[in-house]
This record gives sequence, C-alpha cells and structure tokens, in this order.
Amino acid sequence: MTAVNLDTLDTPALLIDLDIVRRNLEGMQKSADKYGVALRPHIKTHKIPELAHLQMRLGATGVTVAKVSEAEVMAEAGIKDIFIANQVVSEQKLDRLAALSKKVNISVGLDSITAAEKLSAIFAASGLTIEYLIEINSGLNRCGVLPGRDAVELYQAINVLPSLRLKGIFTHAGQVYGAGSLAEVMEVSRHESKIMVETARALDQAGTFAEIVSVGSTPTMKVWQGYERVNEIRPGNYIFHDAIQISLGVATVEECALSIVATVISRPARERAVIDGGSKAFSSDRGAHGKEMAAGFGIVLGKKATLARLSEEHGIMILDPDEDIEIGDRVRIIPNHACAVVNLFDRAYGISNGEVVEEFYIAARGKSQ
Repeated sequence: MTAVNLDTLDTPALLIDLDIVRRNLEGMQKSADKYGVALRPHIKTHKIPELAHLQMRLGATGVTVAKVSEAEVMAEAGIKDIFIANQVVSEQKLDRLAALSKKVNISVGLDSITAAEKLSAIFAASGLTIEYLIEINSGLNRCGVLPGRDAVELYQAINVLPSLRLKGIFTHAGQVYGAGSLAEVMEVSRHESKIMVETARALDQAGTFAEIVSVGSTPTMKVWQGYERVNEIRPGNYIFHDAIQISLGVATVEECALSIVATVISRPARERAVIDGGSKAFSSDRGAHGKEMAAGFGIVLGKKATLARLSEEHGIMILDPDEDIEIGDRVRIIPNHACAVVNLFDRAYGISNGEVVEEFYIAARGKSQ
C-alpha cells in the first residue's frame, strides 16, 4: 500500500511497529537457537498469517494455535506444521481436524482417555493417523494431567487405541501471570521445565519416548536459560509484548510493538479527558490468572495520564490538570493484553518511521471454534 501519515488514519486504530516486531522475533529466535530448541510460536497473539510466515522465515519450525478454526486459517495461508495446544472433543471439530490433517502436518493436545477415544474413533474411521501430545498441568490448574505417574497411566491407556501416535508432552505455566516479581517469574520458569523433564523420564521408564518436550509462555521464555531434554518452546505474546509483560519485568515500553491510536473527543474537566476507544478497542482485561493491573487499561505514551475507565465506546483518562491535551488530539496507548485487543479489530496497520507501510487483515480474529 502507499505509505501514509498516521494522522490520516481513522480512530481508534490498531498499530503494529514492524521494526520492534522484527527485533522481538529475532531476539526470541536467537534464544531458541542458543539453547538448541525448536521455536513454535503461538499465533493467538497476532492472528495474522503474514506475521506467522515472518516467524517461519526467521527460523520457527511451525506454529501453535488454540482452536481448529485458527489452524484452518493458518493452513489456508500456507503454514504446513501446526500444533493445536488444546483439547478437541466435539464431533464437528474432530471431522474438521481429520480433513485438515490431509493437507498439513497437524498434532493435537490430549489430557483424558475420553477425548482420546473420540479422536481415535474419527481418525480410525477415516483411515488416518494423528500425532498427539499429552498436556501436563504444571501449576496453572486448567487442563492437563498431573506430571509423572498420571501422565504415564494416560499414555498407557491411550496406547491401545488405533490411529493415535504419541509425539510428546507439553505444558503452559500460565500461573506466571500472577507473579509478583521477576524472581518469581524465574522460579515458575524453572519449575515448568523441571517437571516436564521428570515426566519425560517417567515415560522413558515406562518403555516409550517423548520426542517433543514442549514448554512455554512469554514470561517464562524471556528468562529461560535452557533445560536438558526440553526441546521446544511456545511463546506467543513476545511478538508484541504489552503492559502485562512490562508489569512482570520481562519487557520494556521500547519492546512493545502494539498500540492503539485514539482521538480525544471531550475534556469536560481539567483532570479528565475522553477518547473514542472503550472496551470495544482496549478490552476490559486488567490482568491474567490472579494479578490485576494497578494502572488502568493501558499505558498512555508521552502523557501524564491514566486510562482509568472504559465503557463500550469511551475511554476515560485521568490527567495531570496541567497536561496539554485538547479535543481533537491523538494519543497512543499500549494495551494491557495484546492478544485480547487484536481480537477486537478487523485490521491492523504496520508502521515504520512514523508512517503506515502495510495493512494487515486479522484473518484469525474471532476464530473461537
């Protein structure tokens, strides 16, 4: 597209600083290469096939998705190696998964014999085989079996089913988002890898081998220093970062590639201004897994202001009374949670040197099935 100045964009608009994206991607890939592990980034953060292809060109071995519909988008865009890091149990989704497996190399998560039986039935009836990874609960207490013996027992139960092949084990230590310090982030990261290696060894002793031992979240991977036997990492948010990553101490404002530009539509009081973006642009996310952000709904760049309240179409900023903000001015704000915010927009604008240089259609936006 023809380069245009930011001032010509209608607001609220989602901006992606492509220079920062490049540095973030190269930094994580360099870390993966240093420790000799595969990087399989989660695309739920950006949801944009062009950015997935950039990750692949820089060295990623494949992508991670959360939903069958996300996998379909990535496959249609030419991504050939996809892991669905989730449980797929409904017949409709399993039929789509089987169809998808004929086109791309796809694997899926499992944490129960019930889900495995459903998966096996569909694939056996189709004359197909699918690889699976057992999900391990490393402390988030969401999906996943307990490490060690429980994982071994699940594998032994699944192993008698046709059309399923164990590929490995995976986990997501999402409890790290409740960490109160960088030291706590580092401890969660060590714990995540430690229990995965212990589980891999338990599977060895049971007579099988976990080819893939996969860990990952952006905070735990930003402090990770390698761990024997772990051979795959799956961060997602690192491509953009956000205010939550800053609060955890694993990113800086300068590493945040995603922002929203909004217009001041009212200044009804010296200490208050209103912008044209509310919860439909910023989401109402104030944190994840037990930790709530202390300073509103994002970081207002270059102003003594806090985005303190949201309604659907309005964002209310609390200001220093002497702050120079007038009706019609534009502000840029780093959101709390980049992944949730991207899902609210149809398009994002790639910027470089203060100009819009690319327009992205967010193809996996709203793909929740």
